[in-house]
Amino acid sequence: MAEIDVPLRTPAARSWLKRHRGLVVQLAMLSFAIGFLVALRGHFPDLGAMWAAARRAEPAWLVLVVVASAGSMAAFARLQRRLLRIGGVRMSLRRAFAVTYAGNALSTTLPGGPAVSVVYTFRQFRRTGASPQLSTAVILVGGIITTSAYTVIGLVALLADPHARGPALMALSIPAVLILALLVALSRPASRARLAGPLTRIGGAVLAHRRVAPYADRLREGRDALRPSLRDWAALVMLATLNWAFDILALIAAARAVGIDVPPHAVTLAYFAAQAAGSLLPLLPGGIGAIESSMAASLVALGATLAPAGAAVGLYRLFSYWAVVTVGWLAWVALHEGPRLSERTRQRLAATGRATLAGLTSVAFTTPYAVSPAPGPRPRNT
Repeated sequence: MAEIDVPLRTPAARSWLKRHRGLVVQLAMLSFAIGFLVALRGHFPDLGAMWAAARRAEPAWLVLVVVASAGSMAAFARLQRRLLRIGGVRMSLRRAFAVTYAGNALSTTLPGGPAVSVVYTFRQFRRTGASPQLSTAVILVGGIITTSAYTVIGLVALLADPHARGPALMALSIPAVLILALLVALSRPASRARLAGPLTRIGGAVLAHRRVAPYADRLREGRDALRPSLRDWAALVMLATLNWAFDILALIAAARAVGIDVPPHAVTLAYFAAQAAGSLLPLLPGGIGAIESSMAASLVALGATLAPAGAAVGLYRLFSYWAVVTVGWLAWVALHEGPRLSERTRQRLAATGRATLAGLTSVAFTTPYAVSPAPGPRPRNT
């Protein structure tokens, strides 16, 4: 009898796997994380003790967790709104909040979320009236400013910690000396003339690299679309700093709510350690598992007991991740980007999203930006 070759995977199955490989890998990572948690359940804090610590949390500190979490999102929404206004496009505060929350929900819950979020935000900016160049510039410049603020806050936290100050200063001393020597050399006309050629060639080679060139071209286009004044730069830097500061404040408040009394700079280092752990496993939605375990371990290393540390992290993530994601999907529906639903269901969900966003918008007026209005629109370069 002739043997019949049966393919292990049909073309349709291979095509499905190719289209959804991100989802498959993400589900596999989640399954691995769940199995890991089950295997090591004896080494984790008792859920009953964590629940008891959370129930005893101080209400005033919990209110601060909620306000700080909303304030972090408010700062980023206002940063993007300010950048759009610099480019001559006005966006209402409510719509800016909706776009920010919806983009965050896409970024932290979907496979390939960050890329999906960028495309979604770009389209929302275009619908508001921004040109393709301005939309791209707002996303890029906003990312650069927030990343720079993130780095500076992390360095300040390292320098504030007595144990980390020495290694941090040693690590920073080498680039600081090199930059200082370069500035001294460039201050002299003869040295500047000799260095101009090599620096220009090196810079040109870096900008021409195939992985850098697309971003360099977009930044050049953004330079034409965005021309912030000194006042604009001050507001943008402040908002980027508030974006991270409020999120860190939410973690500090959650720790204080359950009785964990550690210095703010130490909690900040725990926050950055958790963010780093989450970035090492980008396929996990929102860094679930990696962020919680790293953050709780850091708090324990700072002197907290295991149950209160787990309770603090749980309260922080409840409001800073799960509540924000829920509001984000409501905002997604409110922006008429939801799935195929009946008109009645769509109207109810949209009304819920608008009401939620209206309440959160009021939190934005607690930031200093509310008393520093942006200048009027400027002509856009086309």
